[in-house]
Amino acid sequence: MTTLILALAAGAVVGLALGGLGGGGSVLAVPALIYLLGFTPAAATTAGLLIVIITSLTGLVAHAREGRVRWRTGGLFAAAGIVPAAVAGALSVRIPSGVLTAAFAVLAMVAAVRMLRPRAEPAPQDSVPAGRAARAGAGLGAVTGFLGVGGGFLAVPALVTVLAVPMTAAVGTSLLVITVNSTAALVTRLATPTALDWAVIAPFTAAAVLGAWDGQRLAAKVSTAWLQRIFGAVLLAVAVLMLVDAVV
Repeated sequence: MTTLILALAAGAVVGLALGGLGGGGSVLAVPALIYLLGFTPAAATTAGLLIVIITSLTGLVAHAREGRVRWRTGGLFAAAGIVPAAVAGALSVRIPSGVLTAAFAVLAMVAAVRMLRPRAEPAPQDSVPAGRAARAGAGLGAVTGFLGVGGGFLAVPALVTVLAVPMTAAVGTSLLVITVNSTAALVTRLATPTALDWAVIAPFTAAAVLGAWDGQRLAAKVSTAWLQRIFGAVLLAVAVLMLVDAVV
């Protein structure tokens, strides 16, 4: 019963992050699966991708209904990350779990700092150079595949600062990118058999899906910067604990 409650609570937080911020879901899901629910790092990153794919699709539908998805920009960004995500996903299974955990913790710290110190939005552009979108997408795809994260916490800043997508559309557009990149990474990971506890993954995912709907509604009512700072503080604490655990 305790495991079920933990899975539901963690899933709800992951869903809120994805629905409200367009990112931060998997970077919270992986530590929760490892430290609260007893998954190995390899199983946690694989399960995290699966959870984030389903949850991101839910959030994407909600944002698309409100017209907050830039399909062309998001499509270019996501397409460029498919191959890097697949290649990095195949390579990641050869990395020792301690190294993987430490790398994940460092990346989580970077994401937390970005959330705690949100940047001002640049002026929106009518069109985005395809080359710029492709370069940003390829880099994000590699990170997604290697560390088993959806990459939304990096996609949103990239969409806003590099591709000049308004914040109101960046959250929804990032969910498109997350879904594509995570699917590419998951396909390669499934080629290597990994034991997954579906009794935990199922309720975790269900709670995340419901949380994504709530997060999308919350984002329409509450300042995005305020939400970012809350999740950033939580993420920074989690990242420090993961890094200490990996190093000690």
